[in-house]
Amino acid sequence: MKKSLLIFISCLLGLSLTACGSDSSEVSKKDHQLVVAATSVPHAAILEQAKPILKEEGIDLEIKVYDDYILPNTVLDDGSVDANYFQTIPYMEQQMDERGYQFVNAGGIHIEPIGVYSKAYKSLDELPDGATILMSNSVSDHGRILSLFEQEGLITLKEGVEKSAAQISDIASNPKHLDFKADYQAQLLPQLYNNDEGDAVVINSNFALSSGLNPMKDAIAIEDKDSPYVNVIAVPKGDEDNEDIQKLIEVLHSKEIQDWIISEYDGAVVPVSE
Repeated sequence: MKKSLLIFISCLLGLSLTACGSDSSEVSKKDHQLVVAATSVPHAAILEQAKPILKEEGIDLEIKVYDDYILPNTVLDDGSVDANYFQTIPYMEQQMDERGYQFVNAGGIHIEPIGVYSKAYKSLDELPDGATILMSNSVSDHGRILSLFEQEGLITLKEGVEKSAAQISDIASNPKHLDFKADYQAQLLPQLYNNDEGDAVVINSNFALSSGLNPMKDAIAIEDKDSPYVNVIAVPKGDEDNEDIQKLIEVLHSKEIQDWIISEYDGAVVPVSE
C-alpha cells in the first residue's frame, strides 16, 4: 500500500513538473513574439515572406495591417506593437516633431519610387499650360514630388532651398503654370486617378500597387532607384538594439528576401542593404 502511495505521489509530482515546464515554454515563446504594424503592399507582403524564416530563428512574427499613415505610429507609440514598417525617414521625423514621438530608424529596407500618373497624357511634356497636379497633403512628400518635377525640367526651385524640405511656395520658375494641389490623403490618390480627376496624380508606390497599378508601366514619370526616401523599420527609442529587432532587420536584408522583392515587384520596389 505504501509503495503504491509513493508511486502515485511521484506521478503527481512528475505531472506538476511537466506542467511547470510547459508554462515556462509558453512564456519563452511569448517573450519571442514580435508584433509589427505595416501597410499592406508591399510592407506586409514582404513581412509575410520573412515570417517563416524568423520562425526558424524562434521568433513568432505577428503582422498588423493598416491602410493609413497615422495609426501605425499611434500604435507604436502606445506600445501595442514592437515596430512598424511603412514610412520614410522624412515622414517619421515630421511625425516626431508634430506629435512628440520618440522613435528611431532601426534599419532601411527598401525604396518605393514615387510616380506621376495620368489617364489623359502619356508624358509630362504633354501636360498643357495650367495643368492640375493632385498630390498628397503629407508635407514630408512635397519636397520629394517637387524635386521629381524639377528633375524632369517642368519647374525650378529657389536657390538654397533644401530639396527634401521644399514646399510649393519654394517654386521659383513654373513655365507651364502647373497648379499643384496638395489637399488629398495619400491613400485616396489612386481613387482620384481612377475617377479621372486632375490632369495628373502623384501616387506613392505602395498605394499604387495596392490599387492594381504597376508603377514601372503605368506611371508617366517616376523617381529613379537612387531616391533617398528609404522605407524603414521604426522602433521606440532604446529598442533599436533589441535582439529580435536586429534579427528582423537581418532577415529583411537577406538575399532570399531581397531577391523576392526584385522578382515580385519588378523595379516598383527596390531593396536596399546596409
